[in-house]
Amino acid sequence: MMRFSRLITLSLMVLSAASCVTTTPESEREQSVKKAVDTPTSWASQYAGTAEIQTRWLESFNDPVMLKLIEEGKANNIDLQMAAGNMDKAWLLARQSGAALKPTADLSLGRAQSGSADGGSSNPSVTVGMQVSWEADVWGRIGAGVDAAKARAQSAEADYIFAQHSLSANIAKTYFKVIEAKLQANITRKNLAILEKTMRITQVKYDNGLTSAQDVALNRANLATAQEQLTAVEGSGRDAIRALEVLLGRYPNAELDIGKKLPDLPPPPPAGIPSEMLERRPDIISAERQIAAAYDATDQAKAARLPRFSLTSSVSGASTSLSDVLSPTNVAWQLASNLVAPLLDGGRRKIDVEVATVEQKQALSNYAQQALTAFSEVENNLDQGKVLADREIALLEVLSQSTKAYRIAELRYTEGESELLDTLQIQQQAIAAESNLLAIRRGQLEQRTNLYLSLGGSW
Repeated sequence: MMRFSRLITLSLMVLSAASCVTTTPESEREQSVKKAVDTPTSWASQYAGTAEIQTRWLESFNDPVMLKLIEEGKANNIDLQMAAGNMDKAWLLARQSGAALKPTADLSLGRAQSGSADGGSSNPSVTVGMQVSWEADVWGRIGAGVDAAKARAQSAEADYIFAQHSLSANIAKTYFKVIEAKLQANITRKNLAILEKTMRITQVKYDNGLTSAQDVALNRANLATAQEQLTAVEGSGRDAIRALEVLLGRYPNAELDIGKKLPDLPPPPPAGIPSEMLERRPDIISAERQIAAAYDATDQAKAARLPRFSLTSSVSGASTSLSDVLSPTNVAWQLASNLVAPLLDGGRRKIDVEVATVEQKQALSNYAQQALTAFSEVENNLDQGKVLADREIALLEVLSQSTKAYRIAELRYTEGESELLDTLQIQQQAIAAESNLLAIRRGQLEQRTNLYLSLGGSW
């Protein structure tokens, strides 16, 4: 018995010393990730601040109603619940894979009786047994599988976190669209009221022979156009409300009532440095964990081509009486060791290694693409912030001057010093400037939200 134990111990020591052959060094993994992405030391955009990033993005909008809706969406959104299920399933599979490292034990209980055709029979016999088996993970095959499952679970968890962030951003942006639609409808109603007033003046002038039927028809056409625009804007508003209700997990009946004022635009946040963004963004973290899983899967496939060493032990008892089945005279035990080496498999295990290697390269490429997309999103959003700010300044000037010009034109038309067409054109320019300015302000809020999402961090 002592020789047998020493032989087992010696075998395990030799095989364990050789296990490093199938394991990819951690330094090699880290180096491959660094080589996959050409990370710049700073952002190309001149509008990127380098101060330390303070996240908790949503609170910067200072809108309690929006925050409440986002919390509701996190609790009830169906897509998010599916992402949570994927995460929970991945962690359960990781726990399940870890069970392979531990011994297994099976208990058996049986009863048998035999007889002959002439009616004779023997006394029934009862057997009780227990078998314990354990595979020594000398090459790290099982451990690599466990590590791969854990990495996949971490990837699924990062995907779930990013799904939360994306949902929060989508709720916020849709919330802004709903408010903008309401405000655009108010602008259109104001335009409609101005056109109705102009229509009354035109009708009076026409009745007194001071203007032509053309002006009456032109005014009525503009009234109909404004009414059509109001119908379209109100329809778009209901569509936006229904979209928001779906994100919240509600039935889309367009009955959600929210405020009519856009939040104030938060100040532009610093962007930090690109390498930090890669460590904050959950989708990038998920891609990096997929690389780790791919490396572990490759190690697992390599180790599967090597011999397997296992120990089994069994204890059993047999007796014609259940009370005597565990009597020492009826109990037998067995201890065995097994070494199983792959011999012929038609090249299956070798192809498994090649497939795992290809998937490893795919994971690296996916990470590189995800990082490149993330860099692009940050750069675009930084630039878009400046573009929208400049457009807002220009539109404020357009609105100011157009409003001033319309007041003068309206007075001149009332006094018969200008044509109706000129007045209407100036009036529509002022209305368009007000509408465009509102759209720009909603666009700025959306740009901030997109920038926050692209920078990663806490939501």
